[in-house]
Amino acid sequence: MGEKVTFASNGGTSEGYLAVPAGGHGDAVIVVQEWWGLVAHIRDVVDRFADAGFVALAPDFYHGAATTEPDEAQRLLMDMAVPQAAADLAGAAAYLKGLAQVDGGIGVAGFCAGGSLALWSATVTADISSVCAFYPGGYTARLAPDWSAYAGKAVVIHCSEEDGTSAAPHIQSVIKGIGDAGGKVTIYDYAGTDHAFFNDDRPEHFDRDAATLAWARTLDFFRSTL
Repeated sequence: MGEKVTFASNGGTSEGYLAVPAGGHGDAVIVVQEWWGLVAHIRDVVDRFADAGFVALAPDFYHGAATTEPDEAQRLLMDMAVPQAAADLAGAAAYLKGLAQVDGGIGVAGFCAGGSLALWSATVTADISSVCAFYPGGYTARLAPDWSAYAGKAVVIHCSEEDGTSAAPHIQSVIKGIGDAGGKVTIYDYAGTDHAFFNDDRPEHFDRDAATLAWARTLDFFRSTL
């Protein structure tokens, strides 16, 4: 089980949920929430990364707010200040970099809107070298990432069929931007899946087989790149 922590962000502080592996040290992964906030599912993902040997931290981008209602989730996402989100990502990476338990690189895994934030994260701090995005949406364009920061970095994108798979225009734009910058992009499509197929708190969308495969691929990716 993890614990609540506080880290420096933009001259102030932000909070998050941190879990450390049983071995006491490892590479680090920042986990970026879906539009619901820092809910139980995201804390569980952090714990799962720790069980797999990573030091994992989920920053609270909504600073205490969370919801189960789509309309409220959309409002929270739209109200989120992009400069503060950038500061929270950079602050989380700097915090992890300074932990004695972290003895390798720092990656980011994000889901839905958090997948978009994860893709953006490597453009706001040089401390992040590897990114795994689960079904990122068109929110990426709002963030206007400077893909040139991806030179020498690696990315995995897990795409659902409901979102249009990797053929969707917003995914193709990401592939081109990162590829043109000299980054390495690996794409996985999951046939027959809904958006949010990894979220086992959403049984109407959860796909156990796809989620299990995506998780194994994610762990292999971070173990080979961090």
